[in-house]
Amino acid sequence: MKRFLEFYTKYFAVWVVLGGILAYIMPRPFLALKAYNQAFFGLTMFGIGAVLKPEDFIRIARKPVVVLIGTIAQFTIMPVGALLVARIFRLPPELAVGLVLAGCVPGAMASNVMSYVAGADTAYSVSLTTVSTLLCPLLTPVLTKLLAGSVLDVAFWPMFVSVLQMVVAPLLIGLLFRRLLRHRIEPVVHVFPAISVTFIIFICALVIAINRDYLARGSTDLLIAVAAVFVLNVFGMAGGYGVGAWFHFSQAKRRTLSIEVGMQNAGMGTVLALAHFGERAAVATALFVFMCIITASVMAEYWRHAPAGSSGTV
Repeated sequence: MKRFLEFYTKYFAVWVVLGGILAYIMPRPFLALKAYNQAFFGLTMFGIGAVLKPEDFIRIARKPVVVLIGTIAQFTIMPVGALLVARIFRLPPELAVGLVLAGCVPGAMASNVMSYVAGADTAYSVSLTTVSTLLCPLLTPVLTKLLAGSVLDVAFWPMFVSVLQMVVAPLLIGLLFRRLLRHRIEPVVHVFPAISVTFIIFICALVIAINRDYLARGSTDLLIAVAAVFVLNVFGMAGGYGVGAWFHFSQAKRRTLSIEVGMQNAGMGTVLALAHFGERAAVATALFVFMCIITASVMAEYWRHAPAGSSGTV
């Protein structure tokens, strides 16, 4: 069972694509569960909290500067890049807000898996994901309002409360759950990443089901949105790698930062978009999930066959 779940988690990208295809063909089962999407994302964050260990936080304390550089890169490159790309491609307001929101959310737990596959610094990836997730209740609503407020009305407090409910509370409960039941939970800890993957697959599939008619038309706006998402994703990965090179990070850390910056938790962005901006905004965030998983998978496979070496001082 453990090997199967590890296989299932590793090939996250395949299941997201298949889930999207299934939702397009058979939307009704997904639409029937639409009301529960925030609860499902809460369970995703609970699963993440349940796999975090005290060592993950000790690791942050040991190298705070390296983590700080990565976190600043994540919350500047992607949000600003999203706004610039939205303007360059002249996206309609809802798609533009969705793209900015995708850039303002924290790193995705799937980035930890991709870093591991790529032979990058997985511990660094976990540290960055943890810190960005803990900061997101404040930074995600603030950055979205600052950058997208002129495009569409952005209400800070409702989004702030949503992030607390969907992210912080379940994450803390997961941490407490692991602490109280650490000896009993250790043998089954591999189950929790698989649970998180499953709910993210569902959330992305739900957006496809909701927007099935819109997607079927293959409008110009949709095609432009796909191109914009791709450009933002590549910009994020290149920017992350560039920051690592600028600060003379090792090759392993550069790869990690590339994946971490370019691979946002757009599943969270999708749930927030559905709750606060509407179904069209969620199209951009869901597209980003598909795109970043595919590109990260390609790069992870390439890097897996290219030894990281040690070309930096950090």
